[in-house]
Amino acid sequence: MKRLIFIRHGKAEDNSTEISDIKRSLTPKGKVVSMHMARKMVEKEKSPGIIITSPAFRALETAIIFAWEYGIDVSKVILNPLIYANMNIQTLPGVLSGISEETETVTMFGHNPSFTQLVNTLSKEGCDTIPKNGIVCISFGIITWSEIGHNTGKIEYFLKP
Repeated sequence: MKRLIFIRHGKAEDNSTEISDIKRSLTPKGKVVSMHMARKMVEKEKSPGIIITSPAFRALETAIIFAWEYGIDVSKVILNPLIYANMNIQTLPGVLSGISEETETVTMFGHNPSFTQLVNTLSKEGCDTIPKNGIVCISFGIITWSEIGHNTGKIEYFLKP
């Protein structure tokens, strides 16, 4: 069985002309809520597996907060630009390429609307819009990552702040 966990980044600074979108940071409240949700996930999941994040600073900050809560060295967090720019069912194999078939869980940190659309594509049930710091876990009754496709997964849980 394989599992994908989608975590939307926490609340970030507003868009402005002074800072590019990719460099926007979490707000103080965004950091606090991220810590709260990371602790909530630690209660539910013994391990996040492999952590892959969008290179957007707000997503990376969120991933680092979760890594800390799990006691994972932040150097193990993988940056993947495919998560930043309109991730979808066609780009998912590129995100998962290089992940060992022995790995059962991959946790990704990224953005909407991509994450909500992808969850709705991959799972039979679908979900509401994933809020900031929302967590959706989908399980797949498959052996290899390449078997993931339309409606092949089942939502295990959807945690909201």
